[in-house]
Amino acid sequence: MPNQPIITLTTDFGPSSPYVAAMKGVILSINPDVRLVDITHAITPQQVQEGALILAETTPLFPTDAIHVAVVDPGVGTDRAIVYVEFAWGRYLCPDNGLLSRLAERAKPLMMVTVTRERFFREQVAPTFHGRDVMAPVAAHLSLGLDPAELGPLHKTLKQLDWRGADKVANRISGEIVAVDSFGNLVTNITRAMLADVPTDETVAIRCDDHETRNIFTTYAEQPPLTLVAVIGSNDQLELAIVNDNAKIMLGVEVGTPVEVVW
Repeated sequence: MPNQPIITLTTDFGPSSPYVAAMKGVILSINPDVRLVDITHAITPQQVQEGALILAETTPLFPTDAIHVAVVDPGVGTDRAIVYVEFAWGRYLCPDNGLLSRLAERAKPLMMVTVTRERFFREQVAPTFHGRDVMAPVAAHLSLGLDPAELGPLHKTLKQLDWRGADKVANRISGEIVAVDSFGNLVTNITRAMLADVPTDETVAIRCDDHETRNIFTTYAEQPPLTLVAVIGSNDQLELAIVNDNAKIMLGVEVGTPVEVVW
C-alpha cells in the first residue's frame, strides 16, 4: 500500500491558536487521509529567521515526500510570493520571505514554483490568512498527487536572509544568540566545529551580555539547579542554559545578544 501522505505545519500562531485548527480543517476536508504533524506553533511572532532555523533543523528528518507548510508571514496580503520549493529531502510551501534561506544554503532546490493558480485555493481568500486559504488547500491537493507544475510559473530566486556567522581569532570566538528554544535555552551561532580545539575546562570563559560561565559541559545535569552552563546542543551549536530554569528570562537577553568564548 502507498505511504500515508504527511503534511507538517510550522507557524507563529501560538500553541493554543484556533488558526492552526482552521488550517487543519481545510486540509482534512480535501484529503481526510493525510497525516498532519505539528512541528511548532510557538515561533516568536513575525520572526522569520527563527522559523528558518527550525525548518532547517527539523524537516530534513522527515520522509522525502513530506510536504512542509510554514506560515511565518509578516508580509501576508502584500505582493510577496507564495512558493512551492522542492529539495532532495522534502517539499515546502511557504511565503518567499527567507523561511527557506537556511535550507537553500545546503543545496540548490530541485524545483521552484510561484503559487498563483487560484483554482487550488479556497473560494474566498482573506488577505490576512493565506495560511488557511492558500497554503492549506494547496498542500492538501499536493498530498493527493497534484503535479506542482500546475500551481503556477517557475520561481526564479528565493529571498535570502543575512546569516551572520561567528568569528574566530586567536583565542577568542565572537558570535551571538540566534534562537531561543522552548526551555528558554539560548542557541548561538558558534558551532561544534569552531570549538573543536577549544578547551572545555575552567580555562574557557563564555560571556553573554554581563554574564559569564566557565567550562563547556556535555549535559545540563553536570551542574546544580539555577547554574548558568554552556553546552553543545543537539544541533551542534553552543547553547547557554540555566539548569532547571529559563535562561532567556533569568539573563534578560534576546536574539542578537553577543556571545564570546575566550580561553
